[in-house]
Amino acid sequence: MGVVKTTVAISDSLLDEAKRVASRESITLRELIEEGLRRSLEERKKKKGFHLRRASFRGKGLQPGVSAEWDHLREVVYEGRGG
Repeated sequence: MGVVKTTVAISDSLLDEAKRVASRESITLRELIEEGLRRSLEERKKKKGFHLRRASFRGKGLQPGVSAEWDHLREVVYEGRGG
């Protein structure tokens, strides 16, 4: 696995705490940061994304006289609502 050097802006207090933890655990700051980043990425993978529930209804499509054109649908939806 290759190694890439990069610069990241971290608050002074967070960096100081990370250095103390790394020192206390006898690991490098790099190891601590990589561990935290791996955990964070793995946790995000586990989260389920948003899933829109199926909300269709039994029927035969649009009512007579209602066009599938966006402008017409918007008029029908906002009719009498000031939109």
